[in-house]
Amino acid sequence: MPLGKHKCRLAIAPLLLLILVWPAGAGAQSSLPPATIEARLDQAQVLEKLVEKNSERADALRKYQGRRFYSLDYKGFLASFHAEMVVDMTYDAPSTKQFKIVSQSGPQWIIDRILKKLLEAELESMSEENRERVALNSSNYDFSGFEQQNAPDSCSYVLAVAPKIASKLLYRGRIWVDSKDFAVCRIEAEPAKNPSFWIKSVQIHHSYLKVGDFWLPSENESVSVVRGGGRAVLTIKYLNYEILAARSLKGNDAGPSASSLTPPNRSN
Repeated sequence: MPLGKHKCRLAIAPLLLLILVWPAGAGAQSSLPPATIEARLDQAQVLEKLVEKNSERADALRKYQGRRFYSLDYKGFLASFHAEMVVDMTYDAPSTKQFKIVSQSGPQWIIDRILKKLLEAELESMSEENRERVALNSSNYDFSGFEQQNAPDSCSYVLAVAPKIASKLLYRGRIWVDSKDFAVCRIEAEPAKNPSFWIKSVQIHHSYLKVGDFWLPSENESVSVVRGGGRAVLTIKYLNYEILAARSLKGNDAGPSASSLTPPNRSN
């Protein structure tokens, strides 16, 4: 195997679980009806509400579906690669996901040993034990640097997060919390532990969008700088959401709702 392929595989593979463990439970956060909120909340109050609402939301979403676009680009001194994969996903509570690969392109070894491994890792990450280990709470993280910013989209509470243990499945960085729904709407972070000797640094950007009464992943971009030269960018875009079944939350009937987002013009 050429050296470029070998380094790319070693650099990207350890990130497979990391990008799947953001604080979204089964992949979604529900939005509760807006409540009367104090003019200013302190860090402890925001964290209390975040944990409380996440607990209430954990089993609210019963079933949803969506489409994902996976893209991996690697550029190095000896080689460059690009691969894509389009996947339809259906979630059934409490911990079942089904994937259907719609299309794929690029080197087969990247698709089989990296992109498809993402799907396998996601299924493994849904176990109850793994969910507890990565939950965004005071058992797994320390919080500091609380700020309240002016944001037109109400994504205004900002906190620094630091893991209590150096785990490849946890991260350190900053989170943004919606001031109305108390759902995480954006994350900028790096792994709590370097996932591989071959990786010099990793920057991860993760965002959510509101679909009906729920917050769902919108886009994940992981940028890895490989030792000895090379840069790998893994992007996942989440589109075409449709909520198929959900429990009502405090009198709010969370019925079926479809996202207005549409996929880019690509053939299936």
